[in-house]
Amino acid sequence: MDTLGLEVGYRLITLVDKTRQGDLLSRIKGVRKKFAQEVGFLPPSVHIRDNLDLKPSAYRVLLRGAVIGEGEAFPGMYLAINPGGGAPQLPGTKTIDPAFGLPAVWIEERQKEQAQMAGFTVVDCSTVVATHLSHLMQMNAAKLLGRTETQALVEHVTKLAPKLMEDVVPKMVGIATLQKVLQLLLDEGVHVRDFRGIVECLAENAQVNDPAELAARVRVQLAPAIVQQIYGPVKELDVIALEPELERLVGQALMSPHGPALDPGVADTLTRQAADSARKQENLGHPACLLVPDALRAPLARLLKRAAPRLRVLSHSEIPETHSIRIGS
Repeated sequence: MDTLGLEVGYRLITLVDKTRQGDLLSRIKGVRKKFAQEVGFLPPSVHIRDNLDLKPSAYRVLLRGAVIGEGEAFPGMYLAINPGGGAPQLPGTKTIDPAFGLPAVWIEERQKEQAQMAGFTVVDCSTVVATHLSHLMQMNAAKLLGRTETQALVEHVTKLAPKLMEDVVPKMVGIATLQKVLQLLLDEGVHVRDFRGIVECLAENAQVNDPAELAARVRVQLAPAIVQQIYGPVKELDVIALEPELERLVGQALMSPHGPALDPGVADTLTRQAADSARKQENLGHPACLLVPDALRAPLARLLKRAAPRLRVLSHSEIPETHSIRIGS
């Protein structure tokens, strides 16, 4: 079974047919290269096949046989995406941009200039599919890092730092533990480009056996890169914080000696308010980021992931000394 697959309806076959100027294959090659440069490992190849059971203009992306995303694209037409604000109405077929969920319209080529003048982002059919695929790969990065990809990373860095890798992997840290730590980082959107730094941190903490604890320590080491990835070059970080009483309640429940037991009502209120606060931050043009005590970071990140997938959860230890914080809501 292919790790990553793209199935297309018969009308979309032209996108992958080079004899008919189809450029989707080269776009996907570019997506994989960009992913490797940004995220830090080369993802599996994307296997493309036609599927006559799909609607003629439909496509779907599969991860180990399970559908992780689907959409429709119309060759010869353009998708005009409304970036927000009061953009005027365009004649065409209304839809939703499959990658980011923004309102959009499928338009004909003759309307392209009019749409651009009105402030719409206009992209061709291949770009729609490639952008959606790229977004899904980013969202599923942890699942794309298999043993083969981990081993390839180790072999690549061994050429650059042979003594370090020889001393650490697998003597001090097994390949399975290394893979799990990387997956835990990727699952929260942390890039693993600084593989050498990650291995050095694992070597310093080789006495720790729990991959989750190792990942937490690696995050502190990667803190400047994590913060830059979220906020860019700014030095004052706009963050969301829990109200003191709520923080105390959550802390008591999650640190209970009988195991984590958060009251369902509190959990529901917390996830709802976190999603609302995240939306408010994004509407103000700030990244959605919740700052919490170290011990609460990992369990809260797991709890809030489904309700607020774009919300990043940072601990106090992950704020570099060079940065200050400003609490929003």
